Amino acid sequence: MAWLYLVLAGITEVVWVIGLKYSEGFTRPLISILTILMIIVNFWLFSKSLKTVPIGTAYAVFTGLGAAGTAVIGMIFMGESAGFLKVFFILLMIGAIIGLKLTDKEEEPQSDSSR
Repeated sequence: MAWLYLVLAGITEVVWVIGLKYSEGFTRPLISILTILMIIVNFWLFSKSLKTVPIGTAYAVFTGLGAAGTAVIGMIFMGESAGFLKVFFILLMIGAIIGLKLTDKEEEPQSDSSR
C-alpha cells in the first residue's frame, strides 16, 4: 500500500507543479487554491508512504516521478522540446525508479511503544 501512496504522491506532484504555472504567481485565486490543496494532498500521500518505504528510496522515487511526469506533460501538452537525449534521460530516470522498487525491502512500521 505504501508504494501506491508513493506513486499517487508522484502524480499529485505533477498536478501541483502544473498548477503553479497556471496560477500565474498565485494571482488566479481558484487555480491557486486548487494548487495549494494539491500540495497538501501530495505531502500527505508522501508521508503515508514513509511508514514503510525507506526514506532514501521514497524521496528518490517521489522526486523522480514528479520530475519525469512534469517533463513528459510539458513535452506532450505544453510544446516543450522532446529531443532524443531528453527522452532518453527521462526513460533512464523511470528505469531507475523501477529499479529502486525492485530492490526495495519494505520496513515494518514502528509502533509507538518501540520508540
